[in-house]
Parts: sequence; structure tokens; C-alpha cells
Amino acid sequence: MSKGTPLGDFLRARREALKPYDVGLPEHGRRRVPGLRREEVALLAGVSSDYYIRLEQGRENSPSPQVLDAVAQALKLDAQATDHLNRLCLTASQRPRDWGGTDVGQQLLQLMDGWEHTPAFVVGPALDIMAGNSLATALHSGFDQFDNLARMVFVDPAGRDFYQEWERAAHSCVAEIRAAYGHDPESARIAEVVAELSAQSEEFAEIWRMHEVKSKSQEGKHLKHPLVGDLHIKFAAFTVNGASHQQLVVYQAEPASPTAAAFETLRAAAAVPRQAEAAVSVADFTVRER
Repeated sequence: MSKGTPLGDFLRARREALKPYDVGLPEHGRRRVPGLRREEVALLAGVSSDYYIRLEQGRENSPSPQVLDAVAQALKLDAQATDHLNRLCLTASQRPRDWGGTDVGQQLLQLMDGWEHTPAFVVGPALDIMAGNSLATALHSGFDQFDNLARMVFVDPAGRDFYQEWERAAHSCVAEIRAAYGHDPESARIAEVVAELSAQSEEFAEIWRMHEVKSKSQEGKHLKHPLVGDLHIKFAAFTVNGASHQQLVVYQAEPASPTAAAFETLRAAAAVPRQAEAAVSVADFTVRER
């Protein structure tokens, strides 16, 4: 991850991403550091330079809500990034203790299985695929494994073709893991995924250093499946009640659209192996009965 503190790393990255003209400051001559100077952030936030430097260096562990709000405004943070900033200041005892569970409820599994025309799957904080229905599996059949969304985007060769807006998907994946990291900076699984992907993908490592924060929301996606071609889908994510670390991801197609027809093709293709399995099971049972 980093040798700095989570709070300090975040503040430094967001400070370096801003230019003086972004915050209404004049820019004179050549600057030795990227982005804003610490003194400039301190001035904008209305705190002393020494205090802000202590924040970035991890020597100030309990800033007041008023100071955090002022720093967030100085750094032009949006609502999600501001929430992330506040979470980084929580102590271990203030954080949820059930953040890393790996079991998906049986009722949710049955619900997803009943959506024959809708790809649906559950992801964990590090974007591990925790469960998915048959159409979701068929949708991602071009990948080596349907196991972790970030790995699929950055490491699996199929990711570049599947995600037609690859750069957007890449930034989104990293920002979602970063948001989860704010909830649990001590997560061993997040640390493991970040270390593995940073070693395998310089692009992942570069985006991770930007400290962008974004949770899954509702938007559209342009995908390309090797069997059925272009897919234009609606996308939504829902926090699972009783398991706040899990998110239910649902893809939908416009009714009577080419994407809806493509989903039907994938559903039919996914049903063939299941029917074959059932036939083998029945035949095996018949033989044993004899």
C-alpha cells in the first residue's frame, strides 16, 4: 500500500491533483511540487500551515469535524470523497466489525436464481465475485475466471474488449475499492488485491495512487460479448440489508432491444449445459436403479 498514513496519503494525492487556478489562486513561475502547496491548502482551509502539515504527516490523529469540512472544501472534495475523508479519521473501535464476511444469504441466492432474464451478482469490498446467477456467469464467459471485477478489468486480456469504455471501467473499479478501503483500512483482502494488481498492472498502480473515491451507483455500460456482440445495459447496485459490505449488482436491458435479445441468446446457451447435466443425472440414476 504505502508507508504513509491512510489520511496523509489521501490528502497528499488530492492536493497534488489540484492546480492553483482550480481554487482561485494565482500561479506565479515554476512550481517545484505538483498541484497545490501545503501552505495553500492550509490558507484555503483557515488552519495553520503547521497543523495541516501534521495532518499529512500523520502526526494529528483527531481533527475536529469543522476542520475536516474546511479541508474538504479547500480540496474541492465531493460528497463521497468527503465521507471517505471522515472515515479515514475513525479509530478501529469506531469501525464496523462485520465488514469482511464472505457468506451470501440463501434468500438472496434464490432471488438471483429466479431472475432468468437479468444478470445479477454479489461483490465484496475488494470486488470479489461472491455469488452470481447463471446469466451473469454466461455474460462473463469470455473471461478466464469470473472471480474479481478489478482483476478482470486490469489483468485478464478479455477485459479490454469486453469493457468498451475501458478507461472508465478501470477508474470506476479502483475508486470502488478505494471507497471500501475507507471503511476498513486494515482489510487483509483489500491489501492483498491491491498488492497483486499493482504488481501485475502499472495502470492499476497509477490509478490507485490517485485516491479517487466512488461507490457503485446507477449508470449505463457498453459491453461487448464474444458470442452476442455489443450490449448496452442499465446498471444498478444495492447494498445488501444485513451485510453492508456486500453489494448486489443488477444489469438490465431495455425491453425489446437488441441487448434484450442478446440476453435471451445467452440464457439459452447457459441452459444447454444444465439440461445436459440433468439428462446425465437421470440416466445415471436409472442405471443405478437397474
